[in-house]
Amino acid sequence: MAKRIWLAWSSGKDSALAFYTLRQGGRWDGFEVCALICTVTEDYGRVSMHGVRRELVLAQAESIGMPLIEVPIPAKCTNEQYEEAMRLALERAINDGVVGVAFGDIHLADVREYRERQMAQLGMLPIFPLWGEETGEVAIKFLSLGFKAIVICVDSEQLNPNLCGREYDESFLGELPSSVDPCGENGEFHTFVYDGPIFVEPIEVRRGEIVMRDGRFAFCDLTMSG
Repeated sequence: MAKRIWLAWSSGKDSALAFYTLRQGGRWDGFEVCALICTVTEDYGRVSMHGVRRELVLAQAESIGMPLIEVPIPAKCTNEQYEEAMRLALERAINDGVVGVAFGDIHLADVREYRERQMAQLGMLPIFPLWGEETGEVAIKFLSLGFKAIVICVDSEQLNPNLCGREYDESFLGELPSSVDPCGENGEFHTFVYDGPIFVEPIEVRRGEIVMRDGRFAFCDLTMSG
């Protein structure tokens, strides 16, 4: 019997590709994703870090055919508050027979070590289906599979904020300076995936205004269209 796991869902390309990879089987045949887990800033009703509206993430989960486990956290959440919120959610997962959580991390060793420590405290398995792949190849694989995404957050200290709101495509990748990771693995940018092989139907979205937050981060406000 396959081991039941949750997938950490950010609404972006890495978590989408991680889900796709797990679903393809191979070395991951022994695992079954049974839910997506996502932190939501309760003050704003938006995905933490990405700033995506809650209803858009719910639409993603519905099109994928997965329940979405929302973990509410406050604005300006401390690490202690985040860890407590996640602990409560994952304890419920364990009670439901879930044995691990999959993450879309690719090569940041400190992030992986942090997740491994947190999972070990709960006796859960941390799973990294994209780990160790070259990020340029990951980006091309994502596009070649037919995924479509919008760049919805840009760190203006690492990348031109004018790129916020752009389609994540080969043209976008070609304009990235050499200092920027093609997958934004260092937090240079974040994405929202609206179409691809894991979806029953595309998420119909409309690009809104670009706003700056904290004097540093440019966000493109997406809304449901139609």
